Amino acid sequence: MKPKSLSPSRSLPPRRLLAIAAATALFSSQGAHASQQTKHPKATLTGTEVVCPLGTFICPPRPDNFALCRPNGMLEFYDPFLSKDSALRATANTNVWADHVESPDQVIYHLSGHVKTIRADQELHADFADYNSDTTDYDARGKVHYQEASQLVSADHITGNTDNSTGVATGNVRYQMLDSHGNGTAVRGEMLDADRNRYTKTTYSTCDIGRHIWEIRAKQIDTDQTTGRGIARDATMTMYGVPFFYFPWMTFPLNNDRQSGFLFPYFEHTGNAGYQFRIPYYFNLAPNYDATLTPRYYSLRGAMLSGEVRYMFPRTTGEFQIEFLPHDNYNDQKLTSTSIDTQGQQRYLYRFVNSTSLWPGWSLNTNIMRASDQNYLRDFGNDLFTISTALLYSSVYLNGGGNWWNASIGGDMWQNVDPSEANSVEPYKRLPRATFNMDIPFARWYDFGLNSEAVKFSKFNQVEGARLDMTPYVDADFQGSAWFFRPKLAYRYTSYSLDSGYQRYNYYGQVGTAGTSPFTESNPSRSLPIVSLDQGLIFERSTSMFGSNYTQTLEPRLYYLYVPYRNQNNLPLFDTGLMAFDDWMLFAPNQFSGADRQMNANNLTAAVTTRFLDDGGVERVSATFGQIHYFTPQRVQTPCTLTNTTTSNVNGCAAATNWSGSDYVAELNTQLNDQWTASTEYLWNPNTRLTDLGTFTLQRRLGFDGILNFSYRFRRGLVEQYDVSAVYPLSERWRLIGEWTYSELDKRTVEALAGVQYEGCCVKVSVVARRYVTGYYGVVTALPPGQTAPGSDTAVMFQLEFKGMGTFSGQTESVLRRDILGYQ
Repeated sequence: MKPKSLSPSRSLPPRRLLAIAAATALFSSQGAHASQQTKHPKATLTGTEVVCPLGTFICPPRPDNFALCRPNGMLEFYDPFLSKDSALRATANTNVWADHVESPDQVIYHLSGHVKTIRADQELHADFADYNSDTTDYDARGKVHYQEASQLVSADHITGNTDNSTGVATGNVRYQMLDSHGNGTAVRGEMLDADRNRYTKTTYSTCDIGRHIWEIRAKQIDTDQTTGRGIARDATMTMYGVPFFYFPWMTFPLNNDRQSGFLFPYFEHTGNAGYQFRIPYYFNLAPNYDATLTPRYYSLRGAMLSGEVRYMFPRTTGEFQIEFLPHDNYNDQKLTSTSIDTQGQQRYLYRFVNSTSLWPGWSLNTNIMRASDQNYLRDFGNDLFTISTALLYSSVYLNGGGNWWNASIGGDMWQNVDPSEANSVEPYKRLPRATFNMDIPFARWYDFGLNSEAVKFSKFNQVEGARLDMTPYVDADFQGSAWFFRPKLAYRYTSYSLDSGYQRYNYYGQVGTAGTSPFTESNPSRSLPIVSLDQGLIFERSTSMFGSNYTQTLEPRLYYLYVPYRNQNNLPLFDTGLMAFDDWMLFAPNQFSGADRQMNANNLTAAVTTRFLDDGGVERVSATFGQIHYFTPQRVQTPCTLTNTTTSNVNGCAAATNWSGSDYVAELNTQLNDQWTASTEYLWNPNTRLTDLGTFTLQRRLGFDGILNFSYRFRRGLVEQYDVSAVYPLSERWRLIGEWTYSELDKRTVEALAGVQYEGCCVKVSVVARRYVTGYYGVVTALPPGQTAPGSDTAVMFQLEFKGMGTFSGQTESVLRRDILGYQ
């Protein structure tokens, strides 16, 4: 039941149906009354599409588009100017036109020659008709055409009653739904009332009239516009005339409203799970909550049951997902030292996400995700994204905020799901964790603020304790139309309370030799001031380029940062690491994540940016160049120097340096028109004279729905990859799909995908094959001791979609949208 306080706009998004509901799912009718309360955009007969903007990472799925259908799909007699409101019938007059009229008693009228009657949304044409003005009975014969708000009907003979909105059509009956592209033929058609119709010995399809690639053939089909569904009895579904499904009872949608029923089945094959088949069933329980139950079968591992529940109440929204395999049948003959034997075990994965508004300004947010074992994602994943996930994150937080402050209290934890790593790679549990931040404006230009955090860290066989980090500050923002000046003065204080036994640990865990621990006291602390000055100018001029007029800006910027040096080697490393240098770090006050390390600084960043804006204000070209100059050496370290590790940013550690300047940073982004866009970033180290980072991305639109992507990614010592992906339209109906990722460091293909798609008037077919590595480490030289290069797995996915019976985007669509930038 829909809560009275919940507006229709708060309903959940629709799930699209395959429209095959077996007789065992009779209870699906319980949600019929709810689906009509929340209307969604109807499918149109012509179809419209919105092109996904260039540069968009994940494009939304396209709605049903019937533009490939024949233009005469609405039959030849459709009147677009007729009223669409059937509620007007009760008070509307009936207007009649004919070439000849005979009335023997002024009650019975015999009409002939171009007979036409109109009442509200009803319009009838015939060669001959008899009409009773007292009873409103009519009898129409010869090329009878009937139109109402929801459908069109043509037949040789139609009899009925105007007041009751009833009628019977016989002889060459054809019908077409106006809220969808559904159409068919029947031996007999009945209008039961203003919203319900019945067809006997009938067919139904969304294909072109007379060209049904697929259709439902049934002894009887009932349609109900109030529920937006059709019910077929003794039904067979055929494709090219060949039956492939039979049900004594089945239901299908007449529009895009949410309805209970089966979603599209999904087929796949992977090396770790074998052949897979799944067919979800969707439960439209109410406008604000629903559920999806998905039985699965893996040929190598057995039967799995997965499900999802979504809910949306006035104060709470969320979803719960679970996958459960009661008994794993797979006997892995290739067990390694890091994998486990899961034969006969229960396997599961669950995720719970919830957001509850407790009172104004405060909410409780939960995100919990856990797996039964480290091998779960490797065994049941079907793409590189899932396989390469190493940690599952869970958190619970109470969050609050006001005009000048925000606060939170809760905790975080992680689960290791990388079978090549021991559980010691899991980060510290941060439980409890509390934060409080404020920013209070005073005077005209000034702000006073505070960033603070208090955390308790725990991890097996590691030094444990609590940390308090506080940074009060005062800043100002002086600015004009062509300049800005932003000084900031902060003071950072960090203190620890280490648990007993801290002397037995070093940065990497328990040690057996006394005197090797860097932790010399139970309550170490660090305090220091942080001073920064950020200033810049903005110049503009009019210019032209490639025959177009632009406004060019020149934006020089200086950023000075001063932080005195503090020796921090006696502080633990709970959640802190060195961040890879990138463009945004030109103006960052710290090169470390977390609060365990604060870099020393006497730095000046000089950068300049230029932009080209077209007459509409759209940024067509932007370029940035900058560098940090160090007046004093970078002395704050992470433990790499304590273990004789050489100075490097590659391994995530930082050693003392005497470099006079950072990498040179250069960026260029351009989109001169709506057909292509390109971006590049380059970092060159003047001290080592080596390239630290280089990226290049190009995207080109091919026709209306085609796309071509090329990218190159290089990070010295970590990754060097090429990636090419494309959706190439061979015609308006056929598309080739491909994606290839190659690692230059590994000298191997990381992921490859190839497929073909066909889209016709009423059907879509996708066949996609994927090859991807399992347990990918990034570089072969980084493999753990004793580990060999990761293997590969293959997945073959097939999806068949019948338009108008639902547009559920199954696993194939979601994989393509994630793997191919701009896929739609």
